[in-house]
Amino acid sequence: MEKMTRVSTISGCTMFCHLDAPANAISVCRDATQVVVAGRNIFKIYGLEEDGFVERLNLRVGRKPSLNFSCADVMWHQMEENLLATAATNGAVVTWNLARPCRNKQEQLFTEHKRTVNKVCFHPTEVNMLLSGSQDGFMKCFDLRKKESVSTFSGQSESVRDVQFSIKDYFTFAASFENGNVQLWDIRRPDRYERMFTAHTGPVFCCDWHPEDRGWLATGGRDKMVKVWDMSTNRVKEIYCVQTIASVARVKWRPERRYHLATCSMMVDHNIYVWDVRRPFIPFATFEEHKDVTTGIVWRHQHDPYFLLSGSKDSTLYQHMFKDASRPVDHANPEGLCFGLFGDLAFAAKESLMTAPQSVGDVGRKTYPGGDRRYPIFFFKKPDVTEQFAQVSSALSVFESEAGSSVGMDWFINTAQSYLLSGKPFAELCEHNAQVAKRLNRPQESTTWTMLRIMFSEPANPSLSTNHSLNKSGNLPLVNSFSMKEMSAALNERNKENRQDNLHSLETTLNNNDENEETEGSEGQAEYLFGDAELDDDDLYSMEHDNQAAEEPEYLLPQEAFPLRHEIMDHPSNPEPVQEKPESPHVSGSEAESTCLTPMESFSLISVSQLLFSPHLPPKFFCPIVKEMLCYYAEQGDVQMAVSVLIVLGDRIRKEIDELTQEHWYMSYIDLLQRFELWNVSNEVIKLSTCGAIMCLNQASTTLHINCSNCKRPMSNKGWICDRCHQCASVCAVCHHVVKGLFVWCQGCSHGGHLEHVMEWLKQSKHCPAGCGHLCEYT
Repeated sequence: MEKMTRVSTISGCTMFCHLDAPANAISVCRDATQVVVAGRNIFKIYGLEEDGFVERLNLRVGRKPSLNFSCADVMWHQMEENLLATAATNGAVVTWNLARPCRNKQEQLFTEHKRTVNKVCFHPTEVNMLLSGSQDGFMKCFDLRKKESVSTFSGQSESVRDVQFSIKDYFTFAASFENGNVQLWDIRRPDRYERMFTAHTGPVFCCDWHPEDRGWLATGGRDKMVKVWDMSTNRVKEIYCVQTIASVARVKWRPERRYHLATCSMMVDHNIYVWDVRRPFIPFATFEEHKDVTTGIVWRHQHDPYFLLSGSKDSTLYQHMFKDASRPVDHANPEGLCFGLFGDLAFAAKESLMTAPQSVGDVGRKTYPGGDRRYPIFFFKKPDVTEQFAQVSSALSVFESEAGSSVGMDWFINTAQSYLLSGKPFAELCEHNAQVAKRLNRPQESTTWTMLRIMFSEPANPSLSTNHSLNKSGNLPLVNSFSMKEMSAALNERNKENRQDNLHSLETTLNNNDENEETEGSEGQAEYLFGDAELDDDDLYSMEHDNQAAEEPEYLLPQEAFPLRHEIMDHPSNPEPVQEKPESPHVSGSEAESTCLTPMESFSLISVSQLLFSPHLPPKFFCPIVKEMLCYYAEQGDVQMAVSVLIVLGDRIRKEIDELTQEHWYMSYIDLLQRFELWNVSNEVIKLSTCGAIMCLNQASTTLHINCSNCKRPMSNKGWICDRCHQCASVCAVCHHVVKGLFVWCQGCSHGGHLEHVMEWLKQSKHCPAGCGHLCEYT
């Protein structure tokens, strides 16, 4: 009755006030009438009135406030209304007594921490007990009746990010760490934690005990997840997981609502979200008032679920009325579509849309009975409409793919395993990847790799000689015919001006060619080539034979433009002697009718100076086309092709695409690789990337702590020899030899050995091969 009376007196609306500086943390007093705001340059108490905030007290006193006023966290005691505690950035823990008659309310100062104190927490029922967690990796318990700490707890980690006393267990508190672990401690045993488990894949920034369920602990971390753990069982169990869009900085359970909790982000996202952990994919409610990162959230009263207070880096303090929150579910798309790994298609929509008579195309549809529920299963009664999600009845249908269909993802796995992204010259990488795509029946990707090789290959790369030479059938490669076709049209006018001199040179050349034997593989084709690897740049268009150059050096062409020797006379466009010479190596046999160049055009094409027309376009000329091509593949969902081309081209194309787009492509491809358990390929892509956000992915959680298999003591980082027992820790428990390759061990008994030996042993027995009697478990 007392609780209901106290809650009913709380009233107000959504309101805010401007602060003098950004806030780092906030805390509310027991009777919900005042709130304290603390930050690097602010430390004030505000009164909560019905129409706004009223400043009551400024705790930063003195002409030059010390660093003790620079607060990283603040806590208002819930048993003693005049007692505050702050965590200072200089490592000090300070308590404040508001009942002191002087201006300076500071009561006690503890300076035992060596680095910034991240969190302070009062015991919920013990007035004089205060707990702190610091960046130095230690937690300290203070008795406010004494001048120093009574207990020190070492978490064996770099930093303690949060500490919270259990509401139901008097002696228990939880601590979250930078390495992703969460530890449970008994304040009576500072030598060792009671329980430890890995909660997140990165730093755990916050934790909060459930006010009603004794064993529920919520944690939030850099991995953008909020997890709820059941600590009441012998083995810690994750019972709920909420995926957010940014790192989670604060998490607070909502009073009087068992499944609701509020979160805010450490960066990027400025909103405050209230989640129903039973429906983790969309927020239950959102508060969008802040313009910068929210740094502190607290429910106004421990029994009032309708008012939420928040402080932010935008120097504002807000009171949020829950009825004014936006509901994302009202704007969500009620339909869903998803492909399975084996080509199955799942489709969910409103039941009203799915109850229409089945058409012929719906024969293969399989309706799941779970999709026909009228309401979600967790609603056992009809609560207030504002306290539940929109009730939409949906139907789920699955279209199963036929056996042997081409919808599978085998091509993705084979492509990822077969592609070469580094280790060879650029042209060889393109050629190899083109053959891989062709073998997997992906002609478009194969052609793309071939075109990339042509566009970006170096002009005088000798490794490409096999690619640009004539094949045995006498056909010219793509690049050769491409050059001939364009250059003949461009030089048509100049051929007309030099016909007289060209005719004289042509007759001499043809006479000399008659005396030489036809080379192998020519088969009547012209003996000039425009491939990059066949000739050097200086003699690209000097196509005479070597013996001819030695005997008749006067026919060597100058390197500059032709000088005019005499007045140009009128001549027939096609000289008769040249057309009637069937034995000419330039026009021979049946090819005289099908060739695309006349003899005169062929000769003019040979004798032009290199400086008049560049035979190669610069690589940067193709960059816009390649950029469009990469965007096309990415939009089609083929991020594998986009990322592979991006890595192989390297600096040739990287500057043309903004870094955020590249990071998005990389993250999508790496996520696909990890879903298919292609860990080696994923790690190779991470190593070859140049985005900073991608390169650091394989640098996290690389530290491994092991114990010696003989004395069970922790190993140092100096090697595999234990410092205490001087025995080698990497001895196989099966063959008793030193393990020099892959080593696997049981985390329970510290015994292990060669991977193959342990796998063979476990097929016969579940007990440890070392004979210790432990039932080993391997993941």
